[in-house]
Amino acid sequence: MQRRDFLNALAAGAGLMIPLGRYAWAATAATPNTDATSRKLIVIMLRGAVDGLNVVAPVADANYARLRPTIALGRPGEDNGALNLDGYFGLHPALAPLLPLWEQKKLAFIHASGSPDITRSHFDAQDYMESATPGVKSTADGWMNRLVATLPGTTTPTRALSIGPTMPRILSGHAAAVNLANGAAGTKANVLDRPAVGKAFDQLYADNARFGAAYQQGQDAHREVMDAAAGKMAGGGMGGAMSAEMQAANGGAPLPNGFPDDAARLAALMRNDPNIQLAFVALGGWDTHASQGSARGQLANRLQPLGQGLAVLAQRLGPLFEQTTIVVMSEFGRTARENGNGGTDHGHGNAMWVLGGGVKGGKVLGDWRGVGDAELNEGRDLPVTTDFRTVLATIAERHLRLGDKQLVQVFPSLPRAGRLDLV
Repeated sequence: MQRRDFLNALAAGAGLMIPLGRYAWAATAATPNTDATSRKLIVIMLRGAVDGLNVVAPVADANYARLRPTIALGRPGEDNGALNLDGYFGLHPALAPLLPLWEQKKLAFIHASGSPDITRSHFDAQDYMESATPGVKSTADGWMNRLVATLPGTTTPTRALSIGPTMPRILSGHAAAVNLANGAAGTKANVLDRPAVGKAFDQLYADNARFGAAYQQGQDAHREVMDAAAGKMAGGGMGGAMSAEMQAANGGAPLPNGFPDDAARLAALMRNDPNIQLAFVALGGWDTHASQGSARGQLANRLQPLGQGLAVLAQRLGPLFEQTTIVVMSEFGRTARENGNGGTDHGHGNAMWVLGGGVKGGKVLGDWRGVGDAELNEGRDLPVTTDFRTVLATIAERHLRLGDKQLVQVFPSLPRAGRLDLV
């Protein structure tokens, strides 16, 4: 193994992704710039295509219950009823922890949103949403990595953070990013934290002109995360049975069972380290082809820890929540009509969720056309009437204060549609 390969493997084992060689400049350390990094963005990716029609259900539309005789949510106040949002839409009852944020107008949904690409392949659709270039597979980097490069201030190794088993597509690229494992293991000491081992490697790379700086940046990023996590809570399990197809759709992302603990840990890291500005978490288990359930069942079992974790994240961020925007998205929605297995199949339009102190919440946004047969895309699912990039560009422009030039760098071929009244 060559030294470069060994160093990359060492960084990966430490939970870090620090570019080496040509792009090592991106990992240059800097003192915290709290003004430049004060506005935060957290993206939660639900891998497997969550059923947005049962997350934010059009319970006042008679077609909804007709198309879903066994899995539709009831109207508010009925058995298996949804939580009332605006008299037309209802929130899945498993997401009850989020209702206070809706009532405080800090939570909004954009329905019939998603990627304009027609694919119903999990893998292609996830790739397009993470690269923000629908239909283009050759894009080399993810949109959050490009975002790091356009934000004002000096980029530090921990400015962009991912929690998951591997560095995700959305953060791949030239800019430095840190990847932590799910659960308490993500902030545990590694072999280089042993004094004798760490000292030996420090000496090995101290005078190395080619790799010394990159090694030091990786160590600095690791220590920064360890310092931010010191004394914080332990993690939870990620158990739960999944079909082989669901596991494939998850792309390695864990079930949301342990998300409340990861959310609390992420909030602590962001409070304690002002350098962290962007964060990403992927959760799996949403490919509900069978036995989806309505108010109870498989989907509800996934939504409950997700809702709890988002509520914990908002609470544990404390005052920082006022400067944070949280986006929840999935690669596509599911069919409006339930299938013969009590589930739903791959669809098109979906619901995006946006939470935060600056969000103009308490409303369902988007060009909603109903779920009548004539309104459905190809007679089977929601059309995409709001491009997901329009939602993200609105947040990047109004929350993160990017200009037109920077927006185009982050979102090539950005649709010309106007911004949403969202933040």
